[in-house]
Order: sequence, then structure tokens, then C-alpha cells
Amino acid sequence: MSTTDNQSENQSISNSATARSMRLLTELAAHGDSLTLAELATAAELPKPTAHRLCGQLMELGFVARDVDERYYAIGPALRKLALDTLNHGSLSGLRHQVLRDLVEETGETCNFTTLDGSSVLYLDRVESKRPWRLTLDVGAHVPLHCTASGKVFLAGMSRNKRDYLLRQIQLEKLTERTITTAEELRADCKKVLANGYALDREEFVTGLVAIAIPIHDKEGNLRAALALHCPTSHSKLENLLEKLPALEAARERMAALL
Repeated sequence: MSTTDNQSENQSISNSATARSMRLLTELAAHGDSLTLAELATAAELPKPTAHRLCGQLMELGFVARDVDERYYAIGPALRKLALDTLNHGSLSGLRHQVLRDLVEETGETCNFTTLDGSSVLYLDRVESKRPWRLTLDVGAHVPLHCTASGKVFLAGMSRNKRDYLLRQIQLEKLTERTITTAEELRADCKKVLANGYALDREEFVTGLVAIAIPIHDKEGNLRAALALHCPTSHSKLENLLEKLPALEAARERMAALL
């Protein structure tokens, strides 16, 4: 086959519907936030009508979804499942799990590895402490944003516009006497998260349970996951968890290298 034929074939492949769909998904996943159709078309270097048609097809397959604000597109449940399956596949999954095991061994507390999934927190991995008191949450489980330490990490890491819009849409359900149930209080808490570099759950999700979480960014600086420790107040107070922040931060460095 001649060089001209090779170039023609490569150009045909790059312009195929499959290749253009993959470009859309790649840009959407890499951006770390939802995008408007115009933003997505520009990022993928596609005409807006083409991007609209492909997004419609990808939505039918579950790889793309409308965000809370329907003007924006976000990654869909099928793509999230694919990412989760990929993340939990092979040697890297074992290495990430070992980071959690080492952290639990060092701190004596239960450790969670989570990510943002739409308007909730998704558990990617988890290692329990050896204490008899346990909160049963399996890998793949979802928990709220507004009352968990990991959830506050993701809320704080959002753009202000997206956070404000999301807080207007989600139900700030009161799960304990300490649950924050107003957007104003959550915004103030998010400012503290950004200033401190960590988020706290002060018995806001489950009475008798406290937690601390920190963000994990990829090499491009995008917020991809959170690492958290939690424990029952019968064993440790929130101040005790704060003392374990250096161990949590060291584990984050190891985990970030495995994303």
C-alpha cells in the first residue's frame, strides 16, 4: 500500500463516526466537568450539528447524560461503569487497594476511596478497620454529597456556578441532628475545605460517626477522587482524626500516582 493510500485510510478512520464519538467522550472525561454542546464541539473539533447528533446517540447508549442543568452534557452511567471496571482491573487496582490497607494498618481507621458520580459520591474501594463497630457500605454504593466528608471535597472542588446550581437542585436531607441543610451553610463549609485542604463530617451522615477526607488530583490538576478516614466517636474524636492527616496525605501521594 502506498503512502498516499495509508494517509487516505488514516484520514478515513479519524473521520469515522466511531472516532468522532471517542473524541467527544475523551474531551468530556478529560475536562473533569460538564460541558455545553458548543464547548464540547469546540474541544472535539467537530461541527456543532455533528456533535449534537453524536451526543444523542451516546445518550441512548448511556455513555453521555444531561447534567443537572440540561444545557450541559456529562459522562453517563455506562461510561462511569466502564471507568469503574477499568479502574478496578489489573495490577493497579491491587496496588491502590494496598495503599488503603497500609493506611488502615497505620491509622487503625476505616479508609474509603471515592469519586463523584453525578450528584452523589460513589465508593470505588474500601478497607475496614478491625473494630466490631462498622458502617456497611459496599464498593459501588452511593452516599450524599452534602453530609459526607468526601462529598464536601467534591462540592468544594466544583466551579462556583455548578456548585450553586447543584445546591438548588439536590435535596439537603436532614439525616442527623448535625446535618447541614441550607445552601448558605454548605457554601461556607466549602470555603473552609478549600482553605484547609480537607473536609470534615461531624456526625452529619450517621450519628456517632466522624470522618475526614482529602482530594486526589491527577497530573493535569483535575479533581478525580477523594481519600477518607472515618471512625466511631466511641473510639476517637474528630481531633484524633485530624492528627492522622499527615498519614492520609502521604497515602494520597501514593494513590495519585496510581490513577
